[in-house]
Amino acid sequence: MRHRLGISAVLAMVLFVAGCAKPGGVDGDLTNGWGVMAPASGFEPNEGACHNANFNPVGPRGTYEEVDCAGKHRTETVFVGTYESPAADADVPPADGSAGARTAYSVCDQKTTTFVGGPWRNARLWIGVTRPTEAAWSGGARWFRCEVLELNSVEDDGGLVQREGTLRDALADGSSDVILSCYAIQLDGNGAIATMPAVSCAAKHNGEFAGVWYAKDLDYPKDDATWAKFHDGCRNLIADYVGVPKDADLQYRTGVVSLPGGADVWAQGDRGVRCYLWLDGVQLTATLRGKGVTSLPVQYK
Repeated sequence: MRHRLGISAVLAMVLFVAGCAKPGGVDGDLTNGWGVMAPASGFEPNEGACHNANFNPVGPRGTYEEVDCAGKHRTETVFVGTYESPAADADVPPADGSAGARTAYSVCDQKTTTFVGGPWRNARLWIGVTRPTEAAWSGGARWFRCEVLELNSVEDDGGLVQREGTLRDALADGSSDVILSCYAIQLDGNGAIATMPAVSCAAKHNGEFAGVWYAKDLDYPKDDATWAKFHDGCRNLIADYVGVPKDADLQYRTGVVSLPGGADVWAQGDRGVRCYLWLDGVQLTATLRGKGVTSLPVQYK
């Protein structure tokens, strides 16, 4: 039986028999005259970029999308840093609570204060650190993103705000509405805070933000004894805020609301505690800042 070869097969056989002769002008060097390819470079996010996606501690390249900061967005990248040794030498990105993660959080803490023009804990702001995926890390990525977010409240149930406009220098002149101020605190049936809406200090209120106390090496509060240490720290700060003595009567002059960040950021090294004076059954219509002992008399002794 005869077999018919296709044209391509016949041509292949002819070239083989002919010794694959080169056409004129071809020297057979396939790389002759080609430029050297640049080394592969991984993705790295941009500082000053805004994003409409919710905050994520892990930042996949496929979900990274920048939006105009003048339009609606949820997060803003204030700084892009680089993990250093020994964290950078590990096979996987730093886990939450690790030394590398705490170092990155500390950098973001400082960079955010610089970016917004003042201590960010004095405002309805929250910060987070985004790290590369494990796949990106294995490919050489060592960046971390510092993100700042606006909240509608700094209470435990505070929600993320879809804001318009950058937070760059937002705290610089002290006029921004994100800065913590005065509050109308209401309690529930168990004596816990039910609501804490912000109000003008010229309006009726019974709570005022007094500043941030730093708990240093204390554990995250889970029992009455630890909470008592937090309240004592905040009361001393309130004494400086109003201008009253730090003596045994201080606990009878004012109640106190102590609000640390969540346990998650506590593990990252955030020891800032927002402190508020609170007066049960009293309605203020002006701030007590610097008003002295006559403005905050002993009430409960």
